[in-house]
Amino acid sequence: MDQTLKQEAEFRLSGILVPLLAIIAGVFMVVLDSTAMNVALSRLVVDFKTDLHTLQWVVTGYMLAQASVIPLSGWLSDRFGAKTVFLTAVIIFTLGSILCATPSSAEWLIVFRVIQGLGGGCVLPVGMAYVYRLAPKSKVGVVMGIMGIPVLFAPAIGPVLSGWLVEYHSWRWIFLINIPIGIIAVLIGLRKLPNAAKNSVPGMDKFGMVLGPLAFASLTYGVSQGAQSWTSEKTLLGLGLGAVALIAFVIAELRSKTPLLELRILKSVDFTTGIIVQWIAQFGLYGALFLLPQFLQQARGFGAFDTGLTLLPQAIASGLMMPIAGILFDRIGVRWLVVCGLSLVSGALFQYSHVDLTTQSRDLILPLIMCGAGMGMMMMPIKPRNNNVFLLFTHNITHRLHK
Repeated sequence: MDQTLKQEAEFRLSGILVPLLAIIAGVFMVVLDSTAMNVALSRLVVDFKTDLHTLQWVVTGYMLAQASVIPLSGWLSDRFGAKTVFLTAVIIFTLGSILCATPSSAEWLIVFRVIQGLGGGCVLPVGMAYVYRLAPKSKVGVVMGIMGIPVLFAPAIGPVLSGWLVEYHSWRWIFLINIPIGIIAVLIGLRKLPNAAKNSVPGMDKFGMVLGPLAFASLTYGVSQGAQSWTSEKTLLGLGLGAVALIAFVIAELRSKTPLLELRILKSVDFTTGIIVQWIAQFGLYGALFLLPQFLQQARGFGAFDTGLTLLPQAIASGLMMPIAGILFDRIGVRWLVVCGLSLVSGALFQYSHVDLTTQSRDLILPLIMCGAGMGMMMMPIKPRNNNVFLLFTHNITHRLHK
């Protein structure tokens, strides 16, 4: 106890800024690419001579690849060390970015985006779990506020940067800009990231490793096909296979002595509530970030850069609110921050539901600011409250880094 108090008293934020910079750089480029393509899709439809239904897999495939490897992050960190896994993931993501800048067909771009996502899926949870290793418990809120800036600012600023590159240069630069960021993250990480001790690995949950990604992929495919027809064979096959795989996955994890995901932690009401709130918030955030650019470009005739500028207020609001929420979390706790944040996001989504062909850019300023501020206020305190880093999957890594 005395040792802990001494460490907290001796803690200086300036002492962790350099290793934190490596983590922020890696996390920033991964989250940035989760939304940067949204503004570019309309241009890619023309360049690749295909349809939006096909190109949506450029976004969906990336997110799905991330989700499929996140559960493996904890096991990989135990087996090879968190530092090795983080830096390797950054390298894979950077190489995937190089490949994404080269294709001349939509199919190859989708394949290369999956490679990107496989690297990015480990960068985010392992990188953010380092926050709990670098900061004492009483300072986690402040440090998470700093770390939260790339998590919320990157997806919001992505459309602006992407729109500028697409309209005045080339969509390929969306990926090429990741190269220097990835190199910086690796060079700093090699020198400054602390080595997390490896833990003994009793075995790999082979059933979980197969059933988890199969369930997520099938359900995502089924929902995607549902946009065309909820009664088509492809939709029913995807949803049916996904449901069966998900049930089998849950059973396998509950029976396994070394589960890929420790689902029993969901018995904690506080933890489960936090996870549900995060899911709801992510639905609102990413749904709006995907649909608004398509509405502005295809229905309102905006250019890519004008679309990005229209979405800029959300980026500014989230970037400003995140560190403020970190300070407030350490002082007043989580409940009222989450309530106020959810209220702002809900109000913003209600206003989004009323957009039509007469909607102007100025009409979106208030809901965009509300959404950005609400997300910044809400997302950071939920994470340390539940001692997880990014949804349920990253709890395993956080726990292991504490050992």
